[in-house]
Amino acid sequence: MKLLFIHVDRIWYRAKRGTKFAEETTEKEGSMNDCIVAFSCVEKYDEIKPDETINSIREEIVKVADKMKLKNIVVFPFAHLSQSLSHPEIALKILKGVESSLKESGFEVKRVPFGWSNEFELKSKGHPMAVLSRTICPIAEECDKRCPYCSGPLMAE
Repeated sequence: MKLLFIHVDRIWYRAKRGTKFAEETTEKEGSMNDCIVAFSCVEKYDEIKPDETINSIREEIVKVADKMKLKNIVVFPFAHLSQSLSHPEIALKILKGVESSLKESGFEVKRVPFGWSNEFELKSKGHPMAVLSRTICPIAEECDKRCPYCSGPLMAE
């Protein structure tokens, strides 16, 4: 999973055109003030342990939100962060899981619809921690493969 966090004064978005993977939705437009936008790209390796991926993402978002003393989060699907994309149905399951687990943890959460081309505006806060990136690997602790996340030898699957 690749994540790009931006602490913003405000974000506004509108889902404009659905791709062949677009989820059905009636909520195509939204906004939020003083929040973290978590641009999120679910990758192929995330399919191995989707539940662990959801937990790891939630933990990382919570860490960043706690540092910034924020309770507002926008989960923004953003396939442009990687060339190794997960299957769309698994990516959507993971993003919905992240949304749900953050809400259960007491956060106000909006999730931009999955599989849509989006029009959006945001205004970054511009402080030293306003833009952060993270890479999360669901198998890093038990893995001896060489992948974008770790440094062991590559093994064929």
